[in-house]
Amino acid sequence: MGTFARYALNTGAAAALLAGCGALPLSSSKGQTAAQPPITASEYEVLHAFRDIKGGGVYPQARLVNVNGTLYGTTTSGGAYGHGTFYSITTTRTEQVLYSFGKRPDAADPSAGLINVNGRLYGTAAGGGRYRGGTVYSITTTGTEKVLYSFGGPGDGATPLAPLVNVKGTLYGTTYFGGSTGCGSRTCGTIFSVSTTGNERLLHRFAGGSDGAEPSAGLLDVNGTLYGTTTGVFGGMGTVFSVTAAGKERVLHRFGGGSDGLVPDAGLVDVDGTLYGTTANGGASNHGTVFSVTTSGRERVLYSFTGEPDGSGPEAKLIDANHTLYGTTTYGGTYSPRCDFGCGTIFSVTTTGAEEVVHTFAGAPADGSKPLADLIDVKGTLYGTTDYGGPRCNHRGGLSGCGTVFAFTP
Repeated sequence: MGTFARYALNTGAAAALLAGCGALPLSSSKGQTAAQPPITASEYEVLHAFRDIKGGGVYPQARLVNVNGTLYGTTTSGGAYGHGTFYSITTTRTEQVLYSFGKRPDAADPSAGLINVNGRLYGTAAGGGRYRGGTVYSITTTGTEKVLYSFGGPGDGATPLAPLVNVKGTLYGTTYFGGSTGCGSRTCGTIFSVSTTGNERLLHRFAGGSDGAEPSAGLLDVNGTLYGTTTGVFGGMGTVFSVTAAGKERVLHRFGGGSDGLVPDAGLVDVDGTLYGTTANGGASNHGTVFSVTTSGRERVLYSFTGEPDGSGPEAKLIDANHTLYGTTTYGGTYSPRCDFGCGTIFSVTTTGAEEVVHTFAGAPADGSKPLADLIDVKGTLYGTTDYGGPRCNHRGGLSGCGTVFAFTP
């Protein structure tokens, strides 16, 4: 699934994709949980299945954030107003909805992970706000939320899908739409900065074509220069770019499709000065790639996914755990009748391209499916979310489950 399809899920188009049934006694959205032992070494476990019980959230697409041992995240839908929730979950499986998004002019449909800045969390939401173009918001760990900036004014960005990055107290991010025209009938996206009090500045408007367009991933700070990717869904095949804090942008690599890969949905990770990332499509079998690129723009494809029994369509950022990279694929893995095109995988890959599938998602009712969010590392255990999976839930079209939180210890 590409980025535009991911955004369509935020607006309710996911229901037509769901199939399957089942039930599993996992934790509820009110924090009730059966007594279970904590995660032990070398195992995978579903910590929570979203069920839309009494205003619970559904369809988590965002990366979790760890604050003093408790994990926090968002769901793109569900909640009191149907536009997503902010929740906490402990590593011992107790989940609690802390805030419901979507009562105008509030933020709505958050798909990006949160960042922690001095104990307060900051994020973006793809919808809502004064102009319905999305927002930057802050929220406390107890659920007190404030919209800091609303996108959608003339020439401004719109539809932020990516998390923010904090550089010396200023937050930087991207919007998928907005800015300049040049991508057919669509605008091409932007790079922006915003203060923690809500003062926003537009740094770059993507122009499409050779400049790239439609960034869906967060930015990476390397010694004060920001690096990112554009998907190019409506304006090319995608790029890797750099941008300074003053807004000077430079395209480092333009993906060419075929064996080179195309549509880099995910952000980049820095390992010893070399950047690593994934493309959702392209590669030798057209199931996506893992690539490396230097800060001067020299790119190399390290691995091409094969679909089955390997993964397909990686959309999440890689994570570096002791110089082994871990990530997820949205599709692929061992065939399952519970998921069209496969339920997805967790994989490891070395910086030289040796790849291994370490978990294959099975889908509803017992497991998650279609992971979109970046993994996080908490004391050697990796935590993540799946957009679907878990038992049949109460949300419309929830036959394939409404998503899970999982833990995996390599």
